[in-house]
Amino acid sequence: MSSAFVKEGESEQLKDITPNMASLLLFLKRENGGPVRELHTRFSDKYQKEVHEMSDGLGYMINDLNQWQVVLN
Repeated sequence: MSSAFVKEGESEQLKDITPNMASLLLFLKRENGGPVRELHTRFSDKYQKEVHEMSDGLGYMINDLNQWQVVLN
C-alpha cells in the first residue's frame, strides 16, 4: 500500500481545533506522538489573553478569531 495516502485527521491544523482544552490536548497528543499536559496558565499582558503553557515547551492561546494559536513569548 502506498504511503502517499494521508490518514483522516492528519491534515488538521491547530487553527482548526475546537477552542477548548480537551481538543487541544488531543491534537497535541497526535502531533507529538504521546501525551502532552498543561503545566500552568498565565495571563499575557501583550495579548490580553490567557496563555496555556504546555509540556511540549510551547504556549497556546485562543485568539480573537476563536482559534488556537502558538504564543512564542
